Amino acid sequence: MGQIPPVSIALEKLGIPHRIFRHENPVTSFEQAASERGQKPGQVIRSILFRVGDNEFLMALVAGPAQISWKKLRQHLGQSRLTMATEDEVLEVTGYRVGTVGPFGLPRPLKVLVDASVMQQAEISIGSGMRNTAVILQSADLKRALADSEIVALTENG
Repeated sequence: MGQIPPVSIALEKLGIPHRIFRHENPVTSFEQAASERGQKPGQVIRSILFRVGDNEFLMALVAGPAQISWKKLRQHLGQSRLTMATEDEVLEVTGYRVGTVGPFGLPRPLKVLVDASVMQQAEISIGSGMRNTAVILQSADLKRALADSEIVALTENG
């Protein structure tokens, strides 16, 4: 069975129903991840870390291959300077490697923005903190678990 992913442990503590999905082979694309999980690419949620100031970060959740609009993100935050976190920063801030990041079980609290596209799907999957492993849950439960997050339009067509 393997070890329990850190995101799953955090969700258990919050009383959020979910299930763990382990891929048999390394995941190389959204399409592959979605297909193996019995989902569409838009149900695979990416957790993207942005640096918004000195040692200040925020996480944005976006559905599938959708691209975050830098303009919308800057407008929402009311600031012109922000960058995507480096791989080293992602590991340092979240405790997870790029490709495994989820919004739970983080070593420090982070502001989380959820793109409206995420809430368009009933069932979603998020990073578990472990390679080739995902956590599948209902988007309504994600919203409940991320009570302090904001749902905003961050993508080009959102």
